[in-house]
Amino acid sequence: MIHLKRAYEEAEAADGARYLIDRLWPRGQTKAALKIDEWLKDVAPGDALRRWFNHDPQRWNEFRKRYFAELDSKPDTWAALVNAARKGSITLVYSAKDIQHNNAVALAEYLSAHMGKRGRTRQSLS
Repeated sequence: MIHLKRAYEEAEAADGARYLIDRLWPRGQTKAALKIDEWLKDVAPGDALRRWFNHDPQRWNEFRKRYFAELDSKPDTWAALVNAARKGSITLVYSAKDIQHNNAVALAEYLSAHMGKRGRTRQSLS
């Protein structure tokens, strides 16, 4: 199971291993507050793509296409996430305000596709 959770939400035992997947550290958060196991900034979209997208819902489909191409070119950045999700629950921690159009949603979709039928995603509603 792949969970998605904003960096400003409380960590829970059901989160499993927690991975910060943003290139930039969330404002106002400490490592202790985030309770992350690892910061995987290299799995985040490149700076140019992040700036171009700017969380514009009208660019969502194109963002996903470009981001997936970036991920295809660097499987070493995300393969450990697939392996961890196959073993148990993981949580992708992100800081975006938009819970529907962000790199965590796209990354979870990408990882689930690489996990096959076993991959499931759940967004925190807190």
